[in-house]
Amino acid sequence: MRFLTRSLMGLFLLALTLGLLAIGGFSIYSAIEARKAGAGRAPTARERVFAANVMAVEFTTLSPTLTAYGEVNSTRELELRAASGGTIVELAANFEDGASVEKGELLVKLDPAEAQAARDSAVASVSEAEAALAQSERALAISRDDVIAAQRQAELRVQALARQQSLSDRGVGATATLETSELAASAADQAVLNRRSALSLAQAQLDSARTGLTRAKITLTEAERKLRDTEIRAEFSGRLADVNAVRGGLVSSNEMLGMLIDPSALEVAFRVSTGQFSRLTDAQGNLRDLPVTVSLDSAGGAIEAQGTLSRVSAAVEAGVTGRLLFATIAQGAQVLRPGDFVTVRLAEPALNNVAEIPSSAVDAQNTVLVLGVEDRLQEAPVTVLRRQGDDVIIRADFKTGTEIVAERTPLLGRGIKLRPLRPGQVGAPEPADTVTLDAERRAKLVAFVQANTAMPDNAKKRFLAELNQDEVPVATVEKLESRIGG
Repeated sequence: MRFLTRSLMGLFLLALTLGLLAIGGFSIYSAIEARKAGAGRAPTARERVFAANVMAVEFTTLSPTLTAYGEVNSTRELELRAASGGTIVELAANFEDGASVEKGELLVKLDPAEAQAARDSAVASVSEAEAALAQSERALAISRDDVIAAQRQAELRVQALARQQSLSDRGVGATATLETSELAASAADQAVLNRRSALSLAQAQLDSARTGLTRAKITLTEAERKLRDTEIRAEFSGRLADVNAVRGGLVSSNEMLGMLIDPSALEVAFRVSTGQFSRLTDAQGNLRDLPVTVSLDSAGGAIEAQGTLSRVSAAVEAGVTGRLLFATIAQGAQVLRPGDFVTVRLAEPALNNVAEIPSSAVDAQNTVLVLGVEDRLQEAPVTVLRRQGDDVIIRADFKTGTEIVAERTPLLGRGIKLRPLRPGQVGAPEPADTVTLDAERRAKLVAFVQANTAMPDNAKKRFLAELNQDEVPVATVEKLESRIGG
């Protein structure tokens, strides 16, 4: 009985297997026949449509913005140096780095004992010279009176000689008396000469006394100057820096004790290329009076100040190119400090009939893709006039309002049908404030910041901290890459 059951089960499984094999073979045969039947018909081809952002070009009058980077300097600085050696006996209460001082305020006072003694001695010398001058003036007056008296006596002797000569001519007087009168007249003349010699000597003594008084006054002036030099006062209102003085310290002549900086008299020095410089001059080659915006980046936002382009360097330094420009900071100078690494934006002369578009819309041959009939792309040449960060200013022959591809890719070209994505349309991407950098790009920016010797240390630390983040601000990347690319 068990043998019969197993035999029937085996036959059933064999029949089921053969049935499944028959069904599979039939399915394969049907597929082959269907493929043979449809081999003569060609498949229907569909055109591939790409999606891309488009924008309308608006031609207008624009003032290009020239962006450069520079360093803030002070145009009014004073080194506080000791005019003479000595001991510091007095310091201002706020004589420290960063302290504000007013014009005329006493900052440092040296021991004035020696200078005071020299001044007192000079005062005494002046008094002595004045007394000697007065005595010489009196002696000169007496000498003049002596000359007058001698001249009168000589005149009397001459008159007496004339009378005696008259008596002798009439035969009344004696010859001896006449000779005595002649001798007396000659002696009177000699007396006049002696008095004149004394007068000349008195005049010379007066001149010498005046010269001595002048020397004494010069010595007094020098002594008073040295006494004043024991006090160092602020020549203008400003802030102190690099302070190096302590009360009781001994300083030598011309030793530097600090710096006085006027924080309101600032300028920024920045370098531009020769081509950029040519656009900032007029037909005569003179620098234009253009407004300048100075921006200092900080964690809380940019700090801005306004200024005016003032001058250009007279010569080009060895090993550099371009031109070094200077701009005077007029408004907002209080927030800046000498040594700040700032961004300088300068408005160039206006350009007519131009448009500003993303730089990604222009290829290496200076052409753009224009959205034409049936949304098909066409190439149009443009003239690139300026590059400003991620944008360019162009001039072209097509009309205002013409739509162009804002971001070109290798997949887009002439004749391709496009599904345009316009600003504000669903599916159009939003502009990002941050960007993710690949390893090579990040390493290049980090190496540039570390190798830049002109960049202040605080600016280096800030840039490196931002570059080490996963998402780096777009403004930081643009700023550094513009410096690398010149």
